[in-house]
Amino acid sequence: MRAYEDWVIEAESKGKKLSEVILEDQMEELEQSEQTLFERMNNNLKVMRGSVEAGLSGKRRSVSGLVGGDAAKVEERRKIGDSLVGTEISGAIAKALAVAEVNACMGKIVAAPTAGSCGVLPAVLLTVEEVCRSSERDIILALFTAAGLGMVLTERASVSGAEGGCQAEIGSAAAMAAAAAVELAGGSPRQTADAAAIAMKSMLGLVCDPVGGLVEVPCVKRNATGATIALAAAEMALSGVRSAIPIDEVIDTMGRVGKQMPCALKETAQGGLAVTPTGRRIQADFL
Repeated sequence: MRAYEDWVIEAESKGKKLSEVILEDQMEELEQSEQTLFERMNNNLKVMRGSVEAGLSGKRRSVSGLVGGDAAKVEERRKIGDSLVGTEISGAIAKALAVAEVNACMGKIVAAPTAGSCGVLPAVLLTVEEVCRSSERDIILALFTAAGLGMVLTERASVSGAEGGCQAEIGSAAAMAAAAAVELAGGSPRQTADAAAIAMKSMLGLVCDPVGGLVEVPCVKRNATGATIALAAAEMALSGVRSAIPIDEVIDTMGRVGKQMPCALKETAQGGLAVTPTGRRIQADFL
């Protein structure tokens, strides 16, 4: 079974970025050139940028009417300088909402790792890009770091809400984003692992309870909170804060928790917020 720790050790021993080791691994496994893989990842980045822009326009509304326009509201408050949490965090919140809204409105997004959690990674990376003035190449490399962790998450646990609850979707996205953010900010391979573990630990047990079975409520807003958790985890790791539990053990734990979770709390819309009085009313009104 693939372990993130193996990549960390290899990167440390070779004095390379984690993304470089993951890229080399994928070149060998997929029998494709670095240029080919870079171009594919660059295309993903372009879609991410496009979905942020589309969502921030505030023009999209989902068929149900439950989603659309919130990203633009947060962005407007940020622009006039009224943000309670500062321009970087509020910008990440707006971007995460934007991408998740585009998904709910059937727009084009990158599943990272899933459609329901698509806003976390682009929001975090594009925020760190602004802060660190990162190059395009470095952002693409950071996406390989996120993708590598996504592969480990898929093999050791799950990234499916139907299988593991929302911890497997938003939790995985937050961990991937935290790891990528650390590398993009100049952190070490070990710090990417610590950031991922801290983010994932903060999401353990999160249920998947979509109102009416739609990937809208509470999914869209969870993308925003997932992005802020990822940034908090990255900040701690970059400061030298370590995770007491290694990332692979945290991932294994997430997998076990998902199996222990009742079906009502795993994307069936039979528990959690989906069965509140308001949740049932929304389902009756719109479905």
